Amino acid sequence: MAVIAIENAKNWQDKYRQIMLVGKVLAPLAEAYKVEAAQVKGCESQAWLYHHQLESAHFFCADSDSRIVKGLIAILLSATHGKTTSEIANFDLEQYFTQLGLSGQLSPSRTNGLTALANAIKQFAAT
Repeated sequence: MAVIAIENAKNWQDKYRQIMLVGKVLAPLAEAYKVEAAQVKGCESQAWLYHHQLESAHFFCADSDSRIVKGLIAILLSATHGKTTSEIANFDLEQYFTQLGLSGQLSPSRTNGLTALANAIKQFAAT
């Protein structure tokens, strides 16, 4: 699993490279879906998020115009995609990124954007 590759990376450059590789897993959104209503507010770069609920499970698709942000989105979605409302509500972004060795490595603007994305996922799951 790609998240394990990030955990096992020996230094920040390797982690950065792994994050961008993970981002390639996300299919790009068609331009028609890159609309303001789907934009995640709080991200320095542009990021779009869509949600679908099937019974009690929540599914997401997302994209970004930044390769590193797209990778971070893919990592976040790997932890929340297909989860229940309760599982998503209890998801601890800070703890998850500490486990991956990413805490303190991201710029404040990327951390804020990632937090905004995690909050948007939680908000979708709560409705």
